[in-house]
This record gives sequence, structure tokens and C-alpha cells, in this order.
Amino acid sequence: MKKLFVTVAATAFMGMASSAMAEDCGTVTVAEMNWASAGAISQIDKIILENGYGCNVELVTGDTMPTFTAMNEKGKPDMAPELWINAVREPLDKAVAEGSLVVGGEILNEGGVEGFWVPTYIAEEHNIYTVKDALAHPELFKGAEDETKGAFFTCPTGWGCRINTGNLYRAFGFDNGDFELVDPGSAAGLDGSIARANERKEGWLGYYWAPTSILGKYDMTLLDFETPHDKKEWDTCTVIEDCPDPQPNSWVKSEVFTVVTDDFAKRAGPAMDYIKGRTWDNRTAGKVLAWMSDNQATNEDGAYYFLENFGDVWGEWVSPEVAEKVKSAL
Repeated sequence: MKKLFVTVAATAFMGMASSAMAEDCGTVTVAEMNWASAGAISQIDKIILENGYGCNVELVTGDTMPTFTAMNEKGKPDMAPELWINAVREPLDKAVAEGSLVVGGEILNEGGVEGFWVPTYIAEEHNIYTVKDALAHPELFKGAEDETKGAFFTCPTGWGCRINTGNLYRAFGFDNGDFELVDPGSAAGLDGSIARANERKEGWLGYYWAPTSILGKYDMTLLDFETPHDKKEWDTCTVIEDCPDPQPNSWVKSEVFTVVTDDFAKRAGPAMDYIKGRTWDNRTAGKVLAWMSDNQATNEDGAYYFLENFGDVWGEWVSPEVAEKVKSAL
């Protein structure tokens, strides 16, 4: 009888503790942004927060500006897991100073990266590691309509990056007659050109960004511009259509952090430690995105794939006790 009482009491205590944890964390609204890496991390957060910390997570559709504005002005949603803060830096700094928003961890610890890329096998075999190195070897980059020239793949017409890529193409001297600027026509065309070159072990040179599924699938090397980012030049010429005299410049790293409301930060308890501490690199994110692309997987599928196959990564984000709860739930 005494043993039964102890068992019932312990069970009741565990239930009360679990209830208290859920009450502390409560219901959390999390923005599920409309691009793959952010969509996957929001689903990862949902699984870990619910099973590891007793939260009740509600996912809501999000995008950078609408989500930030809603959080800043209305206090909802509670969390934006992957906010590219370069786009909202001034109002975000103001909101943080006023105490309405709190910046969590740097979810992409390498930031969002843009630039000119070549396949790594080309970089290693021919010692192509800088933009100037690529400029000196047009013969390595086939694919131009004029077969005597090297191909440089730009952004499709209509993309903002087409302007700065075109200006930098001229600034670094690719318009010297040895190269041809190639418009791939669409996102699928740009991805297809990278896939085709890698499958055939051919050269490829052009604009791309990370983290993305295509760079998770194929090993590509980001070329060094060998020049710092010049914001004044960028704002007055690099991003201006047909700037008459573009100068060498480079993209600035896009800082990508988690942002939460002050209300949630105050009631999150241990869950806030998780939100501040979790981070992944572009290669890991890219591998998950590549799997999602190859398998036509949902964001939720991608989350489970990550949690089941990258325990060494997310195990660093949580305590051993929380890790066991999440593993049991999987």
C-alpha cells in the first residue's frame, strides 16, 4: 500500500511538474517563413519546444517584413526563428532598445552568403579561389552561346541580384571580351546549370547564395572578392541599374538571427536558453534542404530528417534530459 502511494504520488508530482513547465512556456506562436531553411527550422523548433520544454506551439505563415511588423506593432507572433535582420536593422535596433523585442541566437552562424561560386573540383584542380583567378581562365567555364568565350551565369531577369551581379561583372573586368553574361531564364534554369555542370564534372561560374538545397547537394566554393564591402559604393552604384562606372565591391554578410517578443522571453523559462543557443552552419542546413528537395518533402519532413540524422548538431542545443525527451518523441 505504501509502495502504491509512493508511485501514485510520484506520478502526480511528475504530472504537476510537466503542467507547470507547460504553463510557464504556454502557447507559443512561431512564424513559419516561406523559404525552405526558415520553414524547416520552425518545424524543428515546434518538435523540440513541445516535446522537450512542454510548450504548445502554433505555427503561423510568415515572411520577413510582415512578420517583423506584426511582432513589433502587435506583439504576435511570439517568435521569428530565421529573421534576416539586414532588411530590418534600424527598426529592430529601436524595438530592442525600447524593450519590445529580444534578439535570440544567430540561427545561421555563417550568415546568409551571396557571391560568385565555382565547383570545388574546379577550384582545387586549377587553383581558382578568387574572382581574379576565375577571370584569368575563361576556358574553364563553358556554356556560353559563343563557344570561344567563358560563361558567367547571372540572376534571372526580374531578380534584384541581376543588377548588382551585372555591375560587379563589369567592375571586375568580365566584360573584357573573354566572357559572356548568361541569363538562365528562371530559378530552375540557374539550378539546372549548376546541377548539369557538377554531374558532368565541367566548369561553372556565376552568382548564387547559401544556404540552399543546390549548394547542399553539390560542393561549391565561394570566390574571394579580395575587397571589403563598400556601403557607399554599393548604395550609389552597385545596386543601380546600368551604373556607368561600377567599382569592385563585395556582398555584405546577411546576419540571420532568431527574434522573439519581450513577453515570450519573460515567460519562456528554460526554453529561452534553447532559443539563444541553437545554431547551424550553411553546410548542415544545405544538406537538409537538399534532402527535402530530392524527396519533395515538407518542412515537417525536413525537421524529422534533421532530428533523426543530425543528433550531434542539435544535441549541443539542449540539455541531455531534453535531448532524451525529444528522442523518445521521435
